Amino acid sequence: MIVIINPNSTEAMTQAMLQTAQPLAAPSPVEAWTSHHGPAAIQGPKDGAAAVPPMLSLVAEAQDKGAQAIIIGCFDDTGLDAAQAKSACPVIGIGQAAYHMAAMLGGQFSVVTTLAVSTPILEANITRYGLSDRVSKVRASGVPVLDVDKAEAKILAEVKRAAAEDNVSTVVLGCAGMVDLPQKAQAVTPVHVIDGVRAAVCMARALVG
Repeated sequence: MIVIINPNSTEAMTQAMLQTAQPLAAPSPVEAWTSHHGPAAIQGPKDGAAAVPPMLSLVAEAQDKGAQAIIIGCFDDTGLDAAQAKSACPVIGIGQAAYHMAAMLGGQFSVVTTLAVSTPILEANITRYGLSDRVSKVRASGVPVLDVDKAEAKILAEVKRAAAEDNVSTVVLGCAGMVDLPQKAQAVTPVHVIDGVRAAVCMARALVG
């Protein structure tokens, strides 16, 4: 069983990740859990810190229920190190998975995320994963996490700018809330587009399989 843990309390985001994950995870069963005691959205260090304790409780519960792999469904990879330390099974962050997949495709990649408050966190994670020489730019679209579905055009315009201006072969969508956007993003740019949820599920499936 693969368990996706959404560290924020927005159930709609959890369900969107689950719908994306199920066909990719098959034949492995997949569940998606919402951290009901987390913030509604994770935007910056304060939200991330608030999200970690209830998320780790869910990591422990997933471990107790026999999870073979756990996915942290926040692009900030919130609490990933602590979750990995608590779990005997693989724990994958959707940001972590997306960056490594982008690097494997070759060339440089850029990230299109939500608000500017998140860019230092993503940049620090990329450096920590040893991929700072592969990233061209982390771009903020200026769209809050909970408004992603209402501001697709603004996000897609930033994807187009990244592909046109950053000399990249891949654009990474930097928010779990963008899980429904890859096909639309791919339609407006000639470069690869990577969604972290899909990347993490594929990696989890390989590790479980």
